[in-house]
Amino acid sequence: MGKLRELNYQELTRKLKKFGFRYYRSGKGSHELWVRDSDGRVVPVPHHTGKVIRKGTVRAVIREIGVSVKDFFK
Repeated sequence: MGKLRELNYQELTRKLKKFGFRYYRSGKGSHELWVRDSDGRVVPVPHHTGKVIRKGTVRAVIREIGVSVKDFFK
């Protein structure tokens, strides 16, 4: 298993783009929805400017997209 760590918004979205996700629309509050067109999978992503996204939230996003932590951080 790779080393799970906190990420900021830009790092998280850059990694999501590597896995084929794109910005879809704004969600509730300060969240966004990102979609992968190949399978229609939608992932909510918190958009907190200037703050880090905590490990537990990063882990939840990784589970939602269906990859391992090791593959996500390659």
